[in-house]
Amino acid sequence: MIHPTALVDPSAQLADDVEVGPFSVIGPGVTIGAGSVIGPHVVVKGPTVLGERTRIFQFASVGEDCQDKKYAGEPTRLVMGDDNVIREGVTLHRGTVQDRSETTIGSRNLFMAYVHVGHDCVIGNDCILANQVTLAGHVTLGDHAILGGLAAVHQFCHFGDHAMAGGGSIITKDTPAFVMINGNPAEARGLNLVGLKRRGFSREAIAGLTAAYKLVYRQGLTVEQAISDMRSRFDIPEVTLFADSIERSTRGIVR
Repeated sequence: MIHPTALVDPSAQLADDVEVGPFSVIGPGVTIGAGSVIGPHVVVKGPTVLGERTRIFQFASVGEDCQDKKYAGEPTRLVMGDDNVIREGVTLHRGTVQDRSETTIGSRNLFMAYVHVGHDCVIGNDCILANQVTLAGHVTLGDHAILGGLAAVHQFCHFGDHAMAGGGSIITKDTPAFVMINGNPAEARGLNLVGLKRRGFSREAIAGLTAAYKLVYRQGLTVEQAISDMRSRFDIPEVTLFADSIERSTRGIVR
């Protein structure tokens, strides 16, 4: 299962059925779960933990030292869940001791070609990052987040659950859950209604989110007024999640 030209450090822990392609390098401190396939010309550097059924395509670099100039060789980590797909040329960097000491990625995510995930990022589950998306350090993505090709996210930004960014978006503020954004700088364009319908959200949830979105973006209210109004009017979990994602913002929300 391991090609004779691959270099696998003796301390690396690979499940018995892991495949490693030609000329790939698996360094010390790497753990790879069952059913994983590491393609040719891939570099995985530790400390890194890859979950089960990870699929990595050629020329990807996973778990490399970060590009933060403060990084001084500390043993930080990259930890990923199961069923992630990492396409050609993707770079996923470990954390820094100045933050979490760990870059954390959930399960069932798709990283298309040439995506970059910087140090200390936290990525949820079922996200799609299209070609050449760039996440600076300390970025947080919620579950089911979608970023179009060439989108770039400023450090410390939060991008909410079920939110979507159009291709080429430059994102310098926090994006609330369920919101669709686009542009340079990115602006809110509405709710991610297509995504909500595809994922089976109820009519009640979508109607509540539509009304809550209008409070924030269409009624001329302050954020505080809009949050207070929606919490008093709606007892819908999705609206609560929307409100929570706004209240968590530390950089201000995309408007």
